Amino acid sequence: MRLTDEVRATAAQIAATAQFVRIDEDALAAYGDRLGTPPEDPPGLDPVAHHLDDEPEQVATFLLTLDTINFGSGWWPTIRKRPGMSGYFTMATALADHARAEGVWAAADLRAMHADHLADVLGQPRDHELMALYAQALRGLGGWLGARRTLDVVVAAGGAAERFAESLARGMAMYADRGFYKRAQIAASDLALAGVATFGDLDRLTIFADNLVPHVLRCDGVLVYDDRLAAHIDAERPLRFGGPQEREVRGCAVHAAEQLAARLDVTANELDHWLWNRGQAPDYKGRPRHRCRCVFY
Repeated sequence: MRLTDEVRATAAQIAATAQFVRIDEDALAAYGDRLGTPPEDPPGLDPVAHHLDDEPEQVATFLLTLDTINFGSGWWPTIRKRPGMSGYFTMATALADHARAEGVWAAADLRAMHADHLADVLGQPRDHELMALYAQALRGLGGWLGARRTLDVVVAAGGAAERFAESLARGMAMYADRGFYKRAQIAASDLALAGVATFGDLDRLTIFADNLVPHVLRCDGVLVYDDRLAAHIDAERPLRFGGPQEREVRGCAVHAAEQLAARLDVTANELDHWLWNRGQAPDYKGRPRHRCRCVFY
């Protein structure tokens, strides 16, 4: 089974048997009117938080490096955030600043990565648990690349985002988010957004199942959590990774998004950007979303 087929099948099965999360079909049917028309401007990468003004190989390597540590939302309440920035933008901007000042890390640099050095680059305490996990992930990326350049891996995917995502998920344990493959898919999308990869099958990608898009769908009434799960999340208590509640939140979000994308005649990839940007509004930011300490989102 291909990667995105696995994600869709997993999500459908979870939604069909879910006990803690349900999709409100009436709310889903009316949601298109609530969302309005799709954004006129195509999605793009923030040029401050991402190192984009460089040679294609350097941009591609920066983005793959960033996506390799694009996790940790379960720890965001415990990190040092830059003023006015979320956890993701804190990490991305710090990494981009370092790339502009010192250059992008080569594969050999990644293989030798130490948590203390990475913590200093990211402006975080050296003993923070996330720094050791990030360093481990980057060493894995360096080992996986070996003597290859990032664009060599892109070329090897033969113009297929799904094949590129599969190569990440097969090659590195911290990308092997079985049933969802959030970061493997978003890495392909980011390279395409930056213009350093051309993929002909971006419409095959699903939404990137993290904790923000489910949160938006919950706030907007499309996803309904049972009382105990809702109270647990609203009290800002973390969910156990891989537990039924955590899987149902992500799986039902993917399944609802598949139906919604079909109704709106957009790709799931486009819908993900639409909902993710919607989630930046204060009304969504001000309400607790589910937290889970894992290496996948």
